[in-house]
Amino acid sequence: MSKKVAIIASNGGLFDAYKVFNIATAAAATDQEVAIFFTFEGLNLIHKEGHKQLPMPEGKEHFEEGFAKANVPGIPELVEMAKEMGVSFIGCQMTMDVMGLDKEAFVEGIEVGGAVTFLEFAKDADVTLTF
Repeated sequence: MSKKVAIIASNGGLFDAYKVFNIATAAAATDQEVAIFFTFEGLNLIHKEGHKQLPMPEGKEHFEEGFAKANVPGIPELVEMAKEMGVSFIGCQMTMDVMGLDKEAFVEGIEVGGAVTFLEFAKDADVTLTF
């Protein structure tokens, strides 16, 4: 039985995106089953347009040069990598309803579900993380 990693993405900033997708792709690369539940601002990380333009946190602009020098992929590339590696993306139905968004507003391949959908995956996860 493979190990499972359950991630809750509830924040939608650039650094949050790097944390979520770095852990998710690392876990997937080590043959772990990974699901990410995107809720509230975390939905920004998979929004078709939003994930392409996540702002650098104020006062942290000096990181841009570091990301470039270290050849760190951008968030759109990390999203695609995660999908290609089999990471499951679950968009929170309640949050989408509250925000007036539908599945078409997000990257292809997401599942839309509620907390129960995520909890079904997470109930026997070996690791559970929240960002």
